[in-house]
Amino acid sequence: MTETKWTLFGPYHFPPELMDLLIDTIPLLCRSKVDVLTFFRGCGVPDRYSADLRLRVQTDRESINKYEITRTILTRINESGDQTLAQRREVIKRVTEYEDFSTCWPENQLKAQGLVARVRAVVNVKDSFTRLSQERENDRRERQRQQEAQAEAKRRRREERESLRRRLIGLGAMTNPRRRGLAFEGVLNEVFKLDGLSVREAFTLSNESGLIGEQIDGLIVMDGDPILVEAKWHADPLGVNDVSRHLIRVYGRPPGVHGLIVSASQFSTPAIEECTRALTARVLMLAEVNELVMLLEDPTASVRSWLGAKLLAARVDRQVLFRVTGAAMLTGPTG
Repeated sequence: MTETKWTLFGPYHFPPELMDLLIDTIPLLCRSKVDVLTFFRGCGVPDRYSADLRLRVQTDRESINKYEITRTILTRINESGDQTLAQRREVIKRVTEYEDFSTCWPENQLKAQGLVARVRAVVNVKDSFTRLSQERENDRRERQRQQEAQAEAKRRRREERESLRRRLIGLGAMTNPRRRGLAFEGVLNEVFKLDGLSVREAFTLSNESGLIGEQIDGLIVMDGDPILVEAKWHADPLGVNDVSRHLIRVYGRPPGVHGLIVSASQFSTPAIEECTRALTARVLMLAEVNELVMLLEDPTASVRSWLGAKLLAARVDRQVLFRVTGAAMLTGPTG
């Protein structure tokens, strides 16, 4: 027997049709008035709900019948709220599980069986409605939980992006070039991690003598494409010499390894032309910090789409300095 809360008829109470059925059924299951009182005591109903009725049975037996006893006790425990919830459940349990009708008066046995069957049917129907209501409520709560989780994720995403934007802008106030360079590399790595890009932070490569041969600011892997990253923070536009070292690093890798230079300043025309010529052998991309600042200002913009659009522009249109705007930052190509 399923424990029922009757959510459609008010919390924890017998609905009217079940109440009437119980009033008709319980007296038939009990041969005497004392048996009715014993039935409710067996259901855990406290004596205070039946003491006056028991006294009437003892002192003036003819003034009360089994149906009045049943109606009075059921009404009292039905109106007592949570404190008699267990007793109401036990009443339903005992009636619906009743099987030995030989204890009833012979002339009442068939009627009692029919009424118990009706009680079972009503309880099963109410249980079904209750389960359906509970399932709907659970679905509603799950949707609400998901919506709240999505809203919380968006809030954290906005806060994270705003924090990175402020840190990126704040780098301009740093006077120590080395500390600023390291901080710049760190912020870049965190920016690229926003959309789940695989990031390998700054690392060095040593030659056979143990001396440092190369220092790589970072490595991004997007859709299987490895991209070597160089971070530059100069006051003046970057010239050919400023980009050449990174070009050499990329040339020294197998085909399929791409290059990206992110600069706080602009790129000079000769530097852009030098990187464009290199597109015949490698995919190279140039980006300015202002692009990232604008990207971080829009909580719907995608770092992956931004990088994918720049990669496609370099591969297909031979544009090393492609400034991504509009929808391309939201759902742009991925390379």
